[in-house]
Amino acid sequence: MYDFLLTPEEQALKQEVRKFTREKVSSDFLRAMDKDEIVYPREFVENLAAQNLRGIRFPKEYGGRGMSWVADVTATEEIGCLGIALGCAFVMPSIVGEALNVFGTEDQKDRYLRPYLAGKLVSAEALTEPRGGSDFFGATTRAVLDGDHFILNGQKRFVVGAEGADFFTVYCRTNFDPDAHKYNRISMLIVDKGPGVETEYQYGLMGCRGGGTGRLVFRDVKVPKENLVGELHGGALVFNQMMIPERLTSAAGCLGTWGALDLAVRYADKRTAFGKLIRKFQAINFMVADSIMQLDAARALTYMAARAVDENYPNVRRIVSEAKRFATESAWTVVNNAMQIMGGIGYTEVYPIERSLRDIRLALIWTGTSEIMNLLIQHEYFNEVLGPDYDKRQMEKDANMPDESERCFTDEDMWNVHESKVAN
Repeated sequence: MYDFLLTPEEQALKQEVRKFTREKVSSDFLRAMDKDEIVYPREFVENLAAQNLRGIRFPKEYGGRGMSWVADVTATEEIGCLGIALGCAFVMPSIVGEALNVFGTEDQKDRYLRPYLAGKLVSAEALTEPRGGSDFFGATTRAVLDGDHFILNGQKRFVVGAEGADFFTVYCRTNFDPDAHKYNRISMLIVDKGPGVETEYQYGLMGCRGGGTGRLVFRDVKVPKENLVGELHGGALVFNQMMIPERLTSAAGCLGTWGALDLAVRYADKRTAFGKLIRKFQAINFMVADSIMQLDAARALTYMAARAVDENYPNVRRIVSEAKRFATESAWTVVNNAMQIMGGIGYTEVYPIERSLRDIRLALIWTGTSEIMNLLIQHEYFNEVLGPDYDKRQMEKDANMPDESERCFTDEDMWNVHESKVAN
């Protein structure tokens, strides 16, 4: 982000993380991940912990830095140029840590959050199920309370870090009343990797390779009652809070597509065609202009969303969802433009553009598709405009030829207007 919008502390963090990406992550490491030669980037996680980059916005008492959401987004944008898999490994503490920090007990914070931020433990979030992607509240994974523990059975898929994690935050159904409201059905549990917890296989992914993505199967797993996060049947409240870091970090990571655009610009300044550098052609210039405009707009919306969260702004869910949709779709446009600028060589493994394209395609799907973002955005906006606290000027009063009969009324008023016209 542009430095004049950041505090000196946030600027220093940005430079620190930028240096980390240059010096602590080798190209060989990235290539090995993309070839699935690395199952999970544990070395990367340990290097982050050594630099105290695992808990930027969490309290210092638990090993964090106590900084803002804006600072977290700043760091995530820099990490984003390394790709989706490492970006996910970087932001997962922000996601799982949110549940532990906001809803966890002090015991849970001591046993899980503190060692997690220190890099001694790795975690993953188990949310999606084979029969219900966006249908979150239709979860069929079951946890039956039996005395001082739960008995957990079910499956989760697309769990990034399934292969490398030491514990999982798992959403599961705990209220089996058939008439229970969907928001009162589920709970979140902390589940340690151990007996009955199996990673059955890893997916062959188009991109995001080396992140340990797999399916989890729970077979009669005993989970201590004290590993319940938040209230029993209160998982909806946890989920609602978790969607903020889920979607905001997705947006922030996709800002890292500046790497692909910068590569295409440098290529355009060296490649010649028809006797001159291709950067001299208007078609190339306009793709560059469109790309940087999209990227700057995505930055603005994402950083505004981060600031909104920092300030506890009332419409934060809508703004975060807008940032997630716009930034991910903009990143897709930017990477495609970068490949178009580079032509056929961009489609090969000679340059990492093709890897960026494979990675970014996932961002439009995970943590809620663009279509799910639209549902939430419009819902929140309708509530805002039609709510009792709306205090802006109402433009319908400014019509040149106001005709009350053409206005929107209640059904009863509309019928009365209709009957009056028929009578006349």
